[in-house]
Amino acid sequence: MHQVGLSRVGEQTLLTVILNRQAAPVIIQRTEANLPQMVIDFPQARAGVLPPEQFGDGVLVKRVLTRVSPSGRGVQIIVEFKPHRAYTWRRQSRPLKGGHIAFMVGFKAAGPPAPAQGGPPSPAPPPVAAPPPAPQPEPRWTPPPPGPPSLPPPSGGFAELRYLVPQATALWQFLEKDGWVVTAAKDYDRPGKRFSRAFTLVNPQFPEAVINVAHIPANSPGAPDINVVDLDFERLNSPTAREYREMKKWNIAKIKKKFEDIGDFFDDGLKPLRVKLRRECQELALSRAAFLQEYLRHAAPQQPRVAEEVLRRIKAKVNPRFEGVQFTIAENPLLILNLVDFLYIRTYYLGGGHV
Repeated sequence: MHQVGLSRVGEQTLLTVILNRQAAPVIIQRTEANLPQMVIDFPQARAGVLPPEQFGDGVLVKRVLTRVSPSGRGVQIIVEFKPHRAYTWRRQSRPLKGGHIAFMVGFKAAGPPAPAQGGPPSPAPPPVAAPPPAPQPEPRWTPPPPGPPSLPPPSGGFAELRYLVPQATALWQFLEKDGWVVTAAKDYDRPGKRFSRAFTLVNPQFPEAVINVAHIPANSPGAPDINVVDLDFERLNSPTAREYREMKKWNIAKIKKKFEDIGDFFDDGLKPLRVKLRRECQELALSRAAFLQEYLRHAAPQQPRVAEEVLRRIKAKVNPRFEGVQFTIAENPLLILNLVDFLYIRTYYLGGGHV
């Protein structure tokens, strides 16, 4: 097993698994801790360099987990769905170049979210796009107990990032020198688990972009810490972007006033906007090509062709038949280029945290 990826195309969420030979996984649907799950078990598979956890699609899937099967052999992929969401699914396999096989499972929401038991449904938020927050001074951070005398204690901001994610030290040095500042740092405590840290980096010279960092400590012996760094164009503030954000907040009643059915809303409403967003993000990325190349060289210094490959993918002509695509560019570190909705470049660094 080489790759596992989750993408959102149109009204469908697609889980794609790249295999080096044909396989017939066992698929089980279950509920754990009140969350619906689908377990896809490949009993004879061996995992390559795969992320143990991936973010969901923001609509139907909460997250995707990759685990060794309970038997100690094989690989399990666990798709964890958001609560109170009904869905339909289908699977298919198709051959790829080089003898590889793409095993795919597609998910579609079956109606709007159901209200949680014991309470009325939450009202839909008003369709107003909030302006981006103004940069604030770097937050102060209380470091953990100091380590060995040779390890200087972090003092917050980029010092803390270098402390938590030392594999990306070259990236932190480049960003700090380029004018990026840490404007937010938060803890996320979970019962029975060590706290996670999240950071937001902005640059006043690049207002359309933001860098989001998540540090997720290991929660079992022998497992690595997970560090995720996203360079995201989510702050694009064009008329197309504002219209798209507003339409994604529409409730069913408002959709039915404008479109005959939900399918028309996705096909005739959101899809054309997604295509426009891809073109706008493409133009923005190419205007910032020099920065992107330097960013990628520092994010994956041992992968010299990463910058060239990302720019080649971004320059490709936008096909109006497809709202977006996602590519795995490198495996060590795992680097993903997302061209669905707003462009982002996501890098995974495993291990290395000191919390």
